[in-house]
Formats: sequence, C-alpha cells, structure tokens
Amino acid sequence: MMISRSSHQQQLLLCLLLHLGLGIQLSYSLATTSNQTTCRPDQSSVLLRLRRSFSATTDSTCTLASWRAGTDCCHWEGVACATADGRVTTLDLAECGLQSAGLHPALFELTSLRYLDLSVNSFNEPELPAVGFERLTELTYLNLSYTDFRGKIPHGIRRLSKLVSLDFTNWIYLVEGDNDYFLPLGEGRWPIVEPGIGSFVANLSNLKELYLGNVDLSGNGAAWCSAFANSTPQLQVLSLPNTHIDAPICESLSTIRSLTKINLNYNKVYDQIPESFADLPSLSVLKLAYNRLQGRFPMRIFQNRNLTAVDVSYNSKVSGLLPNFSSHSIMMKELLFSNTNFSGPIPRSISNLKSLKKLGIAATNFHQEQLPTSIGELRSLTSLQVSGAGIVGEIPSWVANLTYLETLQFSNCGLSAQVPSFIGQVLPHLCNLTQLGTINLHSNSFRGTIQLSSFFKMPNLFSLNLSNNKLSVVDGEYNSSWASIQNFDTLCLASCSISKLPNTLKHMYNVEVLDLSNNHIHGPLPQWAWDNWIKSLILMNISYNQLSSGIGYGPVISANMFVIDISYNLFEGPIPMPGPQNQLFDCSNNHFSSMPFNFGSHLSSISLLMAPGNKLSGEIPQSIYEATSLMLLDLSNNDLIGSIPSCLMEDMSRLNVLNLKGNQLHGKLPNSPKQDCAFEALDFSDNQIEGQLPRSLAACKDLEVFDIGKNLINDTFPCWMSMLPKLQVLVLKSNRFIGDVGPSISEDQNSCEFEKLRIIDLASNSFSGLLRNEWFMSMGSMMTKDVNETLVMENQYDLLGQTYQFTTAITYKGSDISFSKILRTIVIIDVSNNAFYGPIPESIGDLVLLGGLNMSHNALIGLIPSQLGMLHQLESLDMSSNELSGEIPWELASLDFLSMLNLSYNQLKHWPIWVSSVESM
Repeated sequence: MMISRSSHQQQLLLCLLLHLGLGIQLSYSLATTSNQTTCRPDQSSVLLRLRRSFSATTDSTCTLASWRAGTDCCHWEGVACATADGRVTTLDLAECGLQSAGLHPALFELTSLRYLDLSVNSFNEPELPAVGFERLTELTYLNLSYTDFRGKIPHGIRRLSKLVSLDFTNWIYLVEGDNDYFLPLGEGRWPIVEPGIGSFVANLSNLKELYLGNVDLSGNGAAWCSAFANSTPQLQVLSLPNTHIDAPICESLSTIRSLTKINLNYNKVYDQIPESFADLPSLSVLKLAYNRLQGRFPMRIFQNRNLTAVDVSYNSKVSGLLPNFSSHSIMMKELLFSNTNFSGPIPRSISNLKSLKKLGIAATNFHQEQLPTSIGELRSLTSLQVSGAGIVGEIPSWVANLTYLETLQFSNCGLSAQVPSFIGQVLPHLCNLTQLGTINLHSNSFRGTIQLSSFFKMPNLFSLNLSNNKLSVVDGEYNSSWASIQNFDTLCLASCSISKLPNTLKHMYNVEVLDLSNNHIHGPLPQWAWDNWIKSLILMNISYNQLSSGIGYGPVISANMFVIDISYNLFEGPIPMPGPQNQLFDCSNNHFSSMPFNFGSHLSSISLLMAPGNKLSGEIPQSIYEATSLMLLDLSNNDLIGSIPSCLMEDMSRLNVLNLKGNQLHGKLPNSPKQDCAFEALDFSDNQIEGQLPRSLAACKDLEVFDIGKNLINDTFPCWMSMLPKLQVLVLKSNRFIGDVGPSISEDQNSCEFEKLRIIDLASNSFSGLLRNEWFMSMGSMMTKDVNETLVMENQYDLLGQTYQFTTAITYKGSDISFSKILRTIVIIDVSNNAFYGPIPESIGDLVLLGGLNMSHNALIGLIPSQLGMLHQLESLDMSSNELSGEIPWELASLDFLSMLNLSYNQLKHWPIWVSSVESM
C-alpha cells in the first residue's frame, strides 16, 4: 500500500500528481506593476480587511509582511495592479499555507481582478459564499484548489464568461492497497456541482483549462460528456479524476479539437475508449486509469507524435497490442497499462522511449516468461510497475541498471526465489538503487526468511509491501543510524508468518499505512503501539491474528484513521469507537460485548461498519441516527435485543446494505422508507420480528436481496414486491405467511411477475392453494442467463475496492446451507412444508437454469411432469411427502447433474433402475 506522505509539503506533492502533465501556458500572463502605478486607497483598504481574515501557521510560506497601511498595495506580496487606474488585477497567494475561517466578503470588492489564486491555503471546510463571485466579471484565471472548501460550487462562477482557467481540485488521500485504491468519500466532504455540469459550463465558452479533481459530478449521468462538447470549444485541459462519473465517454468529446490533456482517472467510466481520440491532433496526455472501460484500445493514438503520457491501468477488460516504438516516440514519458488485458509480446523497441519516466506492464497475456532486457536500457525510469502472472523466475538482473528508480513493483507475477541468503541484506539487484522510495513485491512466491531491518538501510525507502508471499519476516536488530526508518509511512506485511509485533515499529513514528493481517500475532497489543499509532496511522489492518484484550487509546481508537480492520481476532469488552475521520470500520468476529449508548455520535463520517459474529448485547443505540453517511451496516449474528431503530429504515438515504440477521430483535419493521430509498440488500432473518411487511419497501427500486426468514411475520404473499425491478433473492421461510402465492384469478395477472428472481424460498409457512403455471412462467431469469452480470452478488465500494458479498441460508440438497456468497448461477425454488395442492405446474420445465427444486411436504397430486427432464442444471429435486401418483418420468434419467433425489412418501409406482444411481431418500 502507498499513501501520501505525512508532511504538508509531501501531501501537496502527491495531490499535485492529479495535475501532473496537465498544465498549459496561458496566453494571459501576470503583468508586473510598473513603478508609476499607485494603489487606490479603496483597494488598499479592501486588501487589509482581507489580510485580517488570514492567520499564519508553522507551515505558512507567506507572512504578508509587506501588507502595511500607508504603503503602496500594488507592490505588496502577491498583488499586481492595472497601470491605468491602480485597481488590483492580480491576487496570487498560492501555496502560502494560510488559514481562515472562510472566504472574506471583502474579496468580492476587487471587481477588476483578472487573476485570483488562493490555492493550497486552508479555509477549514466551510462552504464557499453563495453570492459574490458574480461580481468578479473580469476574471480569466481562478484557482481555489486544495483549500478545504466543501458543499456546492457557487452559481455565480458560471457567470464568469471570460474565464480561461478554472481549478477546484480538492485534497485526496491516495492509498494503493495491493490492486486497489482508497478514496475517502464521506458525504458532503467534497465540493459538488449542482444542478448539473451542463448549466455550470454553458456560459464558459472561453475556457481552456478545467480542473475539477475530487469534485462530485455524480448526478450528471451521460450528460457530463456532451456538456463540454457543446459549451467549451476551446478547451485544452480536461481534468476530472475521482469525480464519480458513472457513464461512457461520448464520441462528441473529440469534436473539441483543441484538447491536449484528458484525465478521467478513478471514476466508473465504462464502455469503449472512443476511436476518435486518435484524431485529436494535439493530444499529449490521456489518463483513464481505474475505470470500467472495455474493448480494444485505439492503437492509432500511438501514432500521435505529441503523445507524452498514456495511462489505462486497472481497466481489466481493455485489450490491445503494444506497437513497435520508433525513434519518433522520444516524447513519451508515461506508459501505464498494468492490470489490463493487453496481450502479445512486449516489443524490444520499447528501448527507444529514452525519455520514459513511468512504465506499467500487465504481464499476464504477453506469453513471455522473461521481460525483454531492453527495458533495462530505459535509464530515465523512475517507476517500474509489473503486474500479472506472465513471468517466472527471479527479479530480472537488469533492474540494477535503473539507478533512478523511485518506485519498483512486481505484484501477482509468480516471481520466486529462495531467500536464506537475504538475512542482513537487501534483495539482490536492489542494492544499488539508492533512490528507491517504494518497493512493492506483494503476491508472489518468494520463500525463506528475511530480516525486516535489512530494508531500513536503504536511505530513501518509505514504503514496503511484502504481503502474500511465502516469506517468514523476522525483526532484526535496530540501528539508530538508519535514516529511512523515521520516514517510513507504509509497511505491508500481510501473510508473512509473523508471530509477534516487530520491535522496529517502536521507532517508526510516521507510519500512515500498516497491514499486518493474516499472521500469527497473539496477545494484547503493547501500549507503545498505540502511543506511536494514535497520531499518524490513516489505515490499520491487523485482521486475522490472535490479538486479545481491549483495544484503543481510551474510548476512541484514533482521531485520524480512515480505515480500521481488526476483524477475526479475540478482542473483548465494549466495541471501540472510531474517530471522526473513520470511513471503514471492520471489527467482525471478535468477542466484543456491547455498544456504548453514544456510539452513533462517533460515526458521522463512517460509510462501512461491520461488526458481525461478536457477542454484542443490549439494544441498537438510538444514537445510530447520527451515522448519516452509512452505506453498509452489518450487525448480524450477535445477541442484540429490542426493536429496529426506525431511523435505519427511514432516515439513512445512503444506506444500501442492512444486515441484522441472527439476533433477538423483535417488534415490527419500520414502515416508512423514503422515496429515495437506496437499499440493495436487507437481511432480518433469524430474529423475532412480527407484524406485516411494510408496503413502503416498494419504494426501494434497487433492492436485490430480501431475507426475512425465521421470524414471526403474519402476512400474505407480497405480490407488491414484483414492483421491485431488481429483486433476485426473496426468502420468506419459517414465518406465518398465509394464503395463495401469485395473483388471484380476479387480480391482474401481471401484478405478481418476478422477472429477476433467482432464489425464492417460501418453505415452512401456511401458504395454500394452487401453484399456477403463469406465475412460474414470469421468472425470466431462471430461463435465460444475463452474460453481462457479475458472477457473485456483491456491492462494490470505493473504499480500498471493498466488496461486500451478499449471503443467505437455505435448504439445499436436503441440508441447511449458509451461502457465504451468492453466485448468480445458484437458482433455487423452495415451496416445501406448506399446504399447496393440485398438480405440479408443467411450466417449471421452462426454468432451465434451475439448480434446486423442493416441493416436499405439501398436498400436490397427479403426475410428475415429464417437462422436468429439460432441467439439465438440476442438482437437487425433492418432492417427498405429497400425494403424487403414476410413474417416475424416464426423462429425469437425462439429468446428468442430479445428485439428490427424494420422491419418497408418495403414491408413485415402478421405480426405474436409474433412480438407485442417484442419492435418494
């Protein structure tokens, strides 16, 4: 894992990577005030009021000492004036590191401003003034990046029609954890463009540079792209990393012929990369990493001689071939396609890229056991990242030639080496790479024992990832002469056979990312660990160990941590409270016993909270209503009592997964989910909930999984749930449901069609009546497979690429089985132990994806339909304890996957020989 460095200057360096290569030379330049220009008194007065709103800090680089009453403001630091009238036209306080409680209204009295740069100062996260910017009509350059503003970008800015450059880029912590990035996304944390980007840029036809990194554009859909094509014909730089775009790139974007640099990294952009990008004559930078793009990469883009950077890494479905690079490719500085589906050989002509600084290779499909030695001729490389299992052996020896390397990554490559000789020294080929700051060798097959202390001899190293190898990492002796240990901010040693906390951690005071998961560390964490970690750690993963006793530094773990994973340990006592920055907290499967009554007041920023498999008792605290940013709450398999707080169903507009199964909760389900209900999965199974299902759940149009099994619900079959267009799993088993399933004859037959259902479990209720052909015929997802769907039903979150896999417990093949993940290939119908009567519907034979069918313990009569012989995916068939008669259809003999068959306690005759080859009861 990698993270921005801890000091203010180091954070700035990483955050400015969002701008790397994206600056252009504006035609407007800052004029120096001539000696004859005299500041107007009203302008001086305004600036002095503005100055009083600022305060300096220890990090401040500007003191504004020249801003004194009685002196000419046109000669003050960061100020320039118009020669003609002495009005202030330039205010440049960029990177001063000043603080303020907000943007002072005096600023808007400087109505002649053409250039305003307040970037890299702190305004302590208030919203920008709603009014005032519309007065600055002469502005051509506006930069408010990295100033801690939040909320809506003021409407007045869209009226500044002379703007040439606009920058609202916001801070972001960028943590690389194995193959994923962590992007903190607390509600209201970033600025937002409302009502839409189209209206925002409609009047900005002179715009040439637009930087909106980490600004929320999520509400724009596909319109984000056409908005720029229609309104900004002169645009040269379009920088929109991490703006929550979830839409394709439109072809019309290429009609902006002036585009030179495009940055859409860290979004959810899908579909193909437009071929027309190759026709942009001045395109130099194309950054599309960490999206969901697919299809062939437009190879003609490489023919553009202006090209300096291409980054399509972490788009696993983007394919292509690397071209032969001629000597004309000398301009290329970044070529990054790690974790893509590129294939074919890596051309030896890659050595022609003499200016290349960053190279990222996806080795999986290149059919080369060794990387070409010509890469070792790229002596300017500062970053080499190789991913994928396409190469074998050791780290190539030519790596030692790359003496300017600052980042070296070989991940998921299958590299191997026996390392007993490495004790006391660094891995071979790395000794001479004195500039190395980051070494990432996770998920290979290195084996043997290695001393952690050997890496601290590297003078500039600050990030080390050896996770998921076959190594045993031991501590080694501490040496006070090690320079790098004080600078270490990232240490990842997951699955490294560590049995105790490394003592060298005592001397690492600035660690921000620590991953010691899946080791054998046991006992309580020592006090020195909390003393060191409380101020610096941003991400901590100590899961899957045997750590015990209490946790934390007082009642709150840490004020600064974004991610805390302490799951699968032996911690006990009250559940610790996360700090105000925490967004992911996983304390699953420990021995925690209670939640403090004010627990919710510490969850203001948290998005993902997981505490299943503990011993939590008492009621869910009412203070949970304060956790308004929650997207996932899992408190399953505890000993919680009381009723479900209504706020969880009524007020949590972002909550999409709620799992409370396996507790002792009672009372009724809250009845008022809002119209903007975001639920995708609800699991209340194995409690004592009573009453009816709330009809207001019909507003939850994204609901895919609903499990209320093993409760005390008194209701009829919820045909109204057919209004949920995405519902795939419906579990109502072991309740007190009554009546018919499906619409009555008098009702609209379309009112109970469940097109998307894959799992329906109605077992052990008091349902009755006929099972109708029409009802089964509506289950389209049991008939045809959707090739575009993922294999596993899960939610994906932007926090460390976190996925939450939906679970369910059903009877399958005669046994109660808990599915820890629901595969979309699992297709099951269970209507057992009810009072259904009449014949078995022949239309069940059309549900060709069906894997399990249980109709046992009813009053079904007649023949077993021969159409069931069409169910070639069927693995389990139970029709026992009915009143079926006649012969067993010979067509069932063709069901090759059938491994459990139970037809007992019926009136069937002439059991064929083939039945004995199937496990039957």
